[in-house]
Amino acid sequence: MGIVAGLDSSPDFTRIVVCDTDTGAVLRQGYAPHPVDGDRPADVDPQAWLLSLGEAAGGGLLEGVQAIGVSAQQNAVIALDAQGNTVRPAMVGGDKRTQVAAADLIDALGGREAWAQAVGCVPQAAQPVTKLRWLAKNEPDAALRAAILLQAHDWLVWQLLGRPVRRTTDRGGASGTGYWSAATGSYRTDLVELALGHQVMLPEVIGPAEAAGTTPEGLLISAGTGETMAAAFGLGIGLGDAVVSLGASGSVMAVHPEALVDGTGMITALADATGMHLPVVTTLNAVRTLRGTAELLGLSDLESLSDLAMKSTPGSHGLVMLPYLEGERTPSLPHTAGTLAGLRRESMRPEHLARAAFEGMLCGLADALDVLRGRGVDVRRIFLLGAAAELPAVQAAAPALFGAQVVVPQPADYAAIGAARQAAWALGVSQGALDPRNPPAWQGAAAQVLEPGEELAVGQAVRQQYVSVREQTHPGAFRA
Repeated sequence: MGIVAGLDSSPDFTRIVVCDTDTGAVLRQGYAPHPVDGDRPADVDPQAWLLSLGEAAGGGLLEGVQAIGVSAQQNAVIALDAQGNTVRPAMVGGDKRTQVAAADLIDALGGREAWAQAVGCVPQAAQPVTKLRWLAKNEPDAALRAAILLQAHDWLVWQLLGRPVRRTTDRGGASGTGYWSAATGSYRTDLVELALGHQVMLPEVIGPAEAAGTTPEGLLISAGTGETMAAAFGLGIGLGDAVVSLGASGSVMAVHPEALVDGTGMITALADATGMHLPVVTTLNAVRTLRGTAELLGLSDLESLSDLAMKSTPGSHGLVMLPYLEGERTPSLPHTAGTLAGLRRESMRPEHLARAAFEGMLCGLADALDVLRGRGVDVRRIFLLGAAAELPAVQAAAPALFGAQVVVPQPADYAAIGAARQAAWALGVSQGALDPRNPPAWQGAAAQVLEPGEELAVGQAVRQQYVSVREQTHPGAFRA
């Protein structure tokens, strides 16, 4: 069929991959940082995204490309006036200034359960609906001029198409706004009004294999989606698969055939980029647990911490760390602190503390996995992402603690690859070569596969030790 491109506009940079439409093989790549001042500012002129896109696409990178898919950072909201101009810079990222607005919205609708029933998630500081509430309270003039709301990938698709009258989004992106329900497949415009104070135009939600349009030059632009959904699509995960992401905080997501409503707010019911659902559970403490422990032990990097941990044994000589260093979201313990239990003279050694940090981080993520499993989500295979996934101490412990096969894909920009795969799907459907219900079957990510094997029983004993300490310290933390 030819070649397609996927562009990923992350919070810091734009990366473009050009792929073979049949196999997904990456043929060439481009990269450029966003020209913004400071370290991840909370407000960004979206023109910066276009500038880095243009730089990343330089040197004829897109020559011969027939279609483009767009992945972009989630939670950004761009408010436009009636003429399509921005009323203020885009509000991006996890913005602490909006925490009060999130609490206000939860109360205004009648509590967490009401939000979970309405849109499958409880407002968080980063979500667009919360930012709209902040805007109405703090910049009322800008809020009043807001006539159209877009997310980052919506805005980029609209710009690539030459700013047409029709504005579109996809299910994946819409499901993260806090005013679109993955369960019903429809907007809750009353929640936009609750947050912003008045009604606005919202982009049309199109299907996973639909095209958003065609540029004047004849280049097809697919629906686009958020980075999380694009990465899942680029990895090729399906039913029975989960993705555990190891950042400073952690997240667990899995493909499921239906939206999950969770009144506790632990599950965020997102839609994926294929027509399925993508329930997500987040922990506040993942790699920050390892970094804190490394600093405590006077180690300069996580590789050294991993080497030290490997000198200990499963169970860390009875040492158990509850890694709630920043409070915790899963379970909901926002004001708690971490716990170190099982201190005995023989366990008070650096290698046991190092091992307890790895086991505590992974057990916290196993708790998040159990939240999904407890709601009937099938998890047979786990993709482990993030730089820390390469650490020997993580790979040695994860399969047995998670109780499943663990796949560690080779590092790649899976969000950009997912965007390219979406472009290939839309192109194939437009040409009558592909079914809109079945995406192109691209080759899977090159990966290392780890099995629990004979360590499963030991791992589950370590997990039970962790659960016992958690229940003693925070009884009933996981009961709704």
